[in-house]
Amino acid sequence: MYGGFGTIGKNSILKKESTINQSVCAILPTRYFNPTYILYFLKYFRNDWKLFADGTRKDPNINQDAVRNLFFINPPLPEQIAIANYLNTKTKAIDKKLGLLEKKIGYYRELRKSLINETVTKGLNKNVKLKDSRIHWIGQIPDHWEVRRFKSFAKTIKGKNLNTSDFYFENSLPLLSLEYLRNENVKFDTFAFSSDKSLRATKNDLIIVWDGAAVGEILKAKEGYISSTIAKIKFQKRVSSRFFYFLKDTLDYTLKQIPTGMGIPHLNPTVLNNFPCPIPPLEEQINIAKFLEKKVGLIEKIIANIQTQITTFKELRETLINDVVTGKIKVTQD
Repeated sequence: MYGGFGTIGKNSILKKESTINQSVCAILPTRYFNPTYILYFLKYFRNDWKLFADGTRKDPNINQDAVRNLFFINPPLPEQIAIANYLNTKTKAIDKKLGLLEKKIGYYRELRKSLINETVTKGLNKNVKLKDSRIHWIGQIPDHWEVRRFKSFAKTIKGKNLNTSDFYFENSLPLLSLEYLRNENVKFDTFAFSSDKSLRATKNDLIIVWDGAAVGEILKAKEGYISSTIAKIKFQKRVSSRFFYFLKDTLDYTLKQIPTGMGIPHLNPTVLNNFPCPIPPLEEQINIAKFLEKKVGLIEKIIANIQTQITTFKELRETLINDVVTGKIKVTQD
């Protein structure tokens, strides 16, 4: 069983002789306990282990005394074996369903990726004449399209350190954090104001992460002020931000490969500025964006539905284990 805070209480049965390090605790059952029953009981108890963690450490963990003093529900050994066998059968069936759902998500994510790549490089007209873009990741593009470097049609406006408040004040707006930008359900809790209008973002803008592990990630903006770790992308009138948004996966991957700085990674502006992009006429960009927003939106709804099913099955699995090892569901010895 793992004792470190990040994986605290995570457990498994070793299938062969092994050595362990200081972050793992070995539990050796006596002849009065079935190992698989103990495994399921520890899974039931896992959410409570954090209560026993040593909070004075930078990385809190549980110590062996806490493990030694843990009380187990101790049914007769034959009943433990029956419980273990019952849970093995039930959880195996649930895990099989979870595996199929995970594969479905993988399929739809690949479908989304291929749909976007095909559409932003080939357009919507399947009969259009193509030409070689001379860019490996782009391949062939419609004959009337261009390949242009990022710096020729857009620029970035880096955020700054602003005075902030936990409460709204006159003319203030949310300070845009990554958590707030990534999640629709997260409410902002930091307000800021700047007389520099270029630092203000609207829902029509795109944001690119400048510093940190997420460097290069492109997000749709919300109303607010950009913080010092992100930048706003300002486009020329000939390029639609809605179209460019669908180039984000390739750009994100490229920028993550070649960051700058020691320690905390920073966006490499040279790589960004010289990044080649397929650029159709503006009207075609907008039509492509509308098409992808509709199709990708549908795929994301399907993925979200599958993820809800996965969450439900995981909760069912946890509830089943909890109810069986605590005796709420009686398992008979056949």
